[in-house]
Amino acid sequence: MEDYVLKMNLAIPSALLILCAVIRVVYIIWWRPKSLEKELRQQGIRGTSYKLLHGDMKEMKKSTIEALSKPMTTLNHKIAPRVLPFFHEVFQKYGKVSLGWMETRPRLVIADPELIRLILTDKNGDFVSPPLNPLVNILQQGVSTLEGEHWAKRRRLITPAFHLEKLKRMVPAFSTSCSGLIDRWKKTIGPVGSSEIEVASEFQNLAGDVIARTAFGSSYEEGKMIFELQKEQGALVLEAYTNIYIPGFRFLPTKKNKRRYSIDNEIKSILRNMIGTKEQAMRNGEFGDNDLLGLLLQCKEQSDSGMTMDDVIEECKLFYFAGQETTASLLTWTMIVLSMHPDWQQKARDEVLHISAKRPLDFEAINQLKIVSMILYEVLRLYPPLTCLYRHTRRRTNVGGLSIPTGVDLALPILFLHDDPDYWGEDVETFNPERFSEGVRKALKDQNAFYPFGWGPRICLGQTFTMIEAKMALAMILRDFSFQLSPSYTHAPRTLISVQPQYGAPIMVHRI
Repeated sequence: MEDYVLKMNLAIPSALLILCAVIRVVYIIWWRPKSLEKELRQQGIRGTSYKLLHGDMKEMKKSTIEALSKPMTTLNHKIAPRVLPFFHEVFQKYGKVSLGWMETRPRLVIADPELIRLILTDKNGDFVSPPLNPLVNILQQGVSTLEGEHWAKRRRLITPAFHLEKLKRMVPAFSTSCSGLIDRWKKTIGPVGSSEIEVASEFQNLAGDVIARTAFGSSYEEGKMIFELQKEQGALVLEAYTNIYIPGFRFLPTKKNKRRYSIDNEIKSILRNMIGTKEQAMRNGEFGDNDLLGLLLQCKEQSDSGMTMDDVIEECKLFYFAGQETTASLLTWTMIVLSMHPDWQQKARDEVLHISAKRPLDFEAINQLKIVSMILYEVLRLYPPLTCLYRHTRRRTNVGGLSIPTGVDLALPILFLHDDPDYWGEDVETFNPERFSEGVRKALKDQNAFYPFGWGPRICLGQTFTMIEAKMALAMILRDFSFQLSPSYTHAPRTLISVQPQYGAPIMVHRI
């Protein structure tokens, strides 16, 4: 009898624990998603219905595979159905505010410019970065992933590296890197004639060289291994992002998991060596805060900075990755688009030759390139490096008349704003840099629907850096070369981390 009582005393708590675990699982995977779905639909929000565990993940993957299975049939700039196929379907079917699902979390797809502006300018901390699969976070955990006071403090520490006066002093380094690209193309083509050049990879190398020189005081060759490793890591991260994450899976010694952590360790090891060299140089009085790494190391030494060596490494990873992706994407699509529109290519060349005949391509000369600037802005409108921004509600919040519960993801497809005729006119699908002739602010009369670098407190710190580099590179290319699409070019934009040509960007480049 005593044994029976003892067994019952042990069995009842165990059964209660199991019951609690089952109830919690049911709450997470069914009751909470369905209750949130009901609340959002009661506000008139239409969209897809919740599907157990995976939400819309299967449909998203299927629509992406289908979109990428064939190139665009014509050389046009309406790329949304191809680069954001699932969001485009939802947008077309359910409107500018629609409901979708990221696994068990509801996700509002918002393509209304006023709502996007309110979300991006949030100063109360209501909207934060979405919770990510830990295998996605491995790519980088710099300032872009931080929140709250931690983010604000880190942002204040890093911002001085991007002040205009510092960027002006980087122009000679931009020029050196661009001259290397020009010399390489001249050598490939020869004194006369033309040659097919795969410009996407060329601009990846150029952007990498600029970052290495301006942020770390080294050349591209020293940082080349980092770029190659991050490119491989980016593909692995994208794969992890599109698959359902099972808690604890990252600890399993699968082949891809082992490779993810191996790449991360290799990148950190290279950066530690570069940082050690920089620290020794600074101790010897050879370098100060003349680059990003120097500034980060000086910040680390401040007693109240809270920065550790691991933090410095993560910021370096972020700048290497984001800086290269953004600029390379912008320059690649600019070459492609100007190949499609030779009239604008010639207008830009005439402007460059007129200005560079008076002075070298220094900061003042670059600042006078009005047509070049208009072209770059129009390319950013049609082919923004990041087509969608993502946020997440940390607590219940009201925005623009919507009551959004805690734990809801927000997808902000800025590309949909960039190609909406309500804001840009009936020629929205036309490449027309003239719309930016009076600057970005006057391109849209009623409201802001142009977010190539984000907006609000978290707007990209490196946007001016990117624009100066892109102007310098494009101006030097236009001065020495003309170009057109290669017969082998296939128009097929796709989203990896940034918008990239799926089959590369072969361009026929001619010596002038």
